[in-house]
Amino acid sequence: MKTLIAAIKILINLISYNKELKTAQKLNKEGKIAERDAFVNPLVQQWAKFIIGITGKNTTVSVTGTENIPKDSACVFIGNHQGYFDIPLLLSCVNKPIAFIAKKEIKKVPFLNKWMDLMQCTFLDRNNPRQTVQAMAEAVENVKKGYSLVIFPEGHRSKGKPMQDFKPGSFKLAFRSEAPIVPVTIDGTWKLFEEKGLRSADLRLIIHPPVETKGLTREEQAELPAKIQKTIADAL
Repeated sequence: MKTLIAAIKILINLISYNKELKTAQKLNKEGKIAERDAFVNPLVQQWAKFIIGITGKNTTVSVTGTENIPKDSACVFIGNHQGYFDIPLLLSCVNKPIAFIAKKEIKKVPFLNKWMDLMQCTFLDRNNPRQTVQAMAEAVENVKKGYSLVIFPEGHRSKGKPMQDFKPGSFKLAFRSEAPIVPVTIDGTWKLFEEKGLRSADLRLIIHPPVETKGLTREEQAELPAKIQKTIADAL
């Protein structure tokens, strides 16, 4: 019942932003991209904080390392994937336009899909290899345009279990865009929902120093996923 009530609250909250959505879409249609981004980003951060807040007043968030986020360029945030609340946690704590790669099914969710389009998110159909290639190329171009991206190389939520091995292919986007990788350690989000349903928990987000990808040799690229995974795991 608590989860159902939370879902209704989220839907109502999204609808309440309808006026702001129309303003953002108007800016987008007029090609005022910088104004659109400046308008959308604070709203997304505000919404993400609301999502974290529905888990209860006893939920706490500890963030360290915000000084490691590149100020003048886009980056690729790579982190462990504990639960559904990983993305709201990142969106609420990182004061920077962030997009992410989502399953195509999410594009069917009313209101949310329109905001994700404005955020420059990429929708992926894993059963369509050709669309996957096109989607990844789109994501690379978005990073080059200045939109940071979130990637979870485990592929699936660990739900409190030990971290799964990082898939090397997940790093190709960072290599192709030549954007710095910012490793992030996420701790506690699985307790908000995956453990025993919706409830409060103590969350930690550790943002590690960026790792440059430009000019890496193939050998260095091949070694990087394991190094990034170790950095993230050591902070858990």
